[in-house]
Formats: sequence, C-alpha cells, structure tokens
Amino acid sequence: MSHTDIADSLPPVLRDQPIERVVRDGVEYVVLGTAHVSRTSVEAVEALLAHEHFDAVAVELCDSRAQGMRDPDAFKQMDLFQVIRQGKAGMVAASLVLSSFQKRLAEQYGIQPGAEMKAGMDGADQRGLPVWLVDREVGITLRRAWHSVGFWQRFGLMGGLIASVFERQDIAETEIEKLKQGDMLESAFSEFATQSAPLYRSLIAERDIYMAARLREQAAQSGYGEGRRVLVVIGAGHLKGLCEQLRTQQGDASVEAATLAAAPPKARWPKWVAIGLVLAVFAAIAFAFHRNASLGAAALRDWVLYTGGFSLLGAIIAGAHPLSALAAFVAGPIKPFRPGIPSGGISAMTEAWIRRPRVADFDTLRDDIGQWRGWWRNRVARTLLNFFLVSLGTIIGEYTAGIHIFKSLF
Repeated sequence: MSHTDIADSLPPVLRDQPIERVVRDGVEYVVLGTAHVSRTSVEAVEALLAHEHFDAVAVELCDSRAQGMRDPDAFKQMDLFQVIRQGKAGMVAASLVLSSFQKRLAEQYGIQPGAEMKAGMDGADQRGLPVWLVDREVGITLRRAWHSVGFWQRFGLMGGLIASVFERQDIAETEIEKLKQGDMLESAFSEFATQSAPLYRSLIAERDIYMAARLREQAAQSGYGEGRRVLVVIGAGHLKGLCEQLRTQQGDASVEAATLAAAPPKARWPKWVAIGLVLAVFAAIAFAFHRNASLGAAALRDWVLYTGGFSLLGAIIAGAHPLSALAAFVAGPIKPFRPGIPSGGISAMTEAWIRRPRVADFDTLRDDIGQWRGWWRNRVARTLLNFFLVSLGTIIGEYTAGIHIFKSLF
C-alpha cells in the first residue's frame, strides 16, 4: 500500500497530523509528530494505535521523565542528602524550574504537557506492547547545554530560567506555537536556543541523533527485522531531524548513543584559577607571618572573617537554621582543604538534617517555587537555596579576602 493510500484510509483525526514512515533494517517506523500542549495530539496517538498494528511504542522520554509522568509523586522519594552529596543540586533545581514552566502551561490550557507521551505509554500497556524510552536523560541534556555555551551566556540562561519561574502573566501565544511546532526544552530556554548554535545542537540536534540511534539499538536488541512496525511519538520539532537520521545514520548504534549519553567533561580552568587564587592567598599569609607575626595573624583573621562571613551571610539570606548558618561560617574558611565538597553542601546537609522536609513540603513544592516567598517557606526549596547562596558567599569571600590581604601587604 502506498503512502497516499495509507493517508486516505486514516481516521479524520489523523489526516492533518505530521506522520512520516521510515523503513530501516527491515523495521518500519511510523513517526508521529505531536504538539506538547494539544488534546488533538493525544487523540492522534490513541487513534493511530487503534487503527494500525504495532510491535512496540517508542516515546520521546527518558527514564526519569517517564517515571515522573507515570508517578507524579515519585519526587517525594528524593533524598536531599544524596542529591547534595552527589553534586546534583543544580540539576534538581533546573528540573524544578522546568516542572514549574510545565505547570503553568497545564493551568493555562487545561492539559498537562507531554500528555500525548503518556497516552502512547498507556496505549502500549493496554495492548501488551513494549515501551521504548528513547530520549536522552534530561539531566545530561541540561549539563551538555550548560557546557556548550560561554561563561557570560550562562548568566543569560540562568536569568531566563529564573524569570520563567516567577513570571505571573499567561504564557504568550508565540511560545505556545513554538511548543506546537518545536520542543519543550527549547521553549523553556526561549530565544537562547535559536540564537546559539551550540545550545541548539545540545537541546535539539544531538537528541535527534541520539533518538535515532536508540531506536536502531532497541530494534536490534529485540531482534526486530522485516515486517516489524514501531510507533514513534515525538515532538513535531524533532520529526524532520529524527527521520533524516533514521534514513542516513551509519555506524554502531550503541556506540553512537553511549557517546551522546556521556556527561560533558568539566572545564578545568575554573578549578585551576580557584586553586591558584587560594595558593596565592596562602602564600601571602605565609609571607605576612614571615614579615611580622601580628601582620600574619591579621591576614589569617581576614581570611576567616571574609570567607566565613560571606558564607554566613548567604545562609542568613537563605533563612537557614542558626546551626546551618554556623556550619556555613566554619565551612567557608576551610573549603580549600576539602576540595570537591562546597561549603554550601555542608550547610545544606545540616539544614536538611535539622529541618527535615515534611510530606507537605513535597506536596506543595511545585506551587511554592513559583513564588518568591515559597523558596523560603518550603523546606526542600530552602535547602537548595541555602546550598547556592552559601556556595556563592564563599566564592565572594575568597576573592574579597585575597584582595584585602594583598592590599595590606603592598
């Protein structure tokens, strides 16, 4: 049957939908481009599953997003101690910002973004079909996007994300159109995704390559060949790129997917700059002691007061418990002696231990982070805020102490 004949036989709800059919290694992939905030897309997924036979359903989700969609309360099991200890506080905060953006969409348009993906998973479960989660983990995508842009662009990204949380107006129709034609992550980063080629590659192009490789990998692992059919539900913004990759991609699919799923290597120069600064300051303190014991004691006192004081200030602004604030003051000056453990981490873990998050804090987390006061009222959000503000205070204190010590010597 030709593609024209197939199109003519489709139910009315499917006739205007973007559907591509790609055959690769004997497997036919029926790729449905969807809008993330459209009831029509949900109906299209359901109609396609009812109208045609498939052996599997692939959706544009990673494991964590699929789990969150199937079980919206799964994040209540989050262990704040482990999140902070493993250095994942930034990724958790970014994910919360994205969930807040999605919540605003749901409230404004009466449909949860990604409902068509859930419809695909539910339809597969009802028919006893395997579900393939083919998108890259959102945390890896965010980290690769973060590392793809320059130092100053990162401030713009942070500002844009923070502004999206506290914006009280309805989301503009232009943004909704982007979601209908594009991608959730691209829309959340607004104009930065279109103006920055590296950011666009991390958010969109790399995921096209990754999802095509994952489809090939899953088909090979399942032993699929001639006559097998897979329904692929993806955002319309990925339709063209994914289909092109499916048709032309060469090489080992597993290697391709593993390469793009790897976390980006951390830039070394910020670490060496920080180490160089601390060594220079300590050398200055040692020189001060060599010149005069009282001068050295004053330099050491300045180091403790500035690093500890600004760390303490960060904790106070975050509304930390007095013991958490004390932990910040103690942790700030000794940060150079425990690399890899930020002072904000010590203070935040103290905060989470003293003021353990309640069930109610998880229940209201998504609502609370959409308001300024909510970050201080909610114990989960306040712990994350404490981590960032204390860490920032320590950095400011180190530079301020260094400047003050060098001025006192020369």
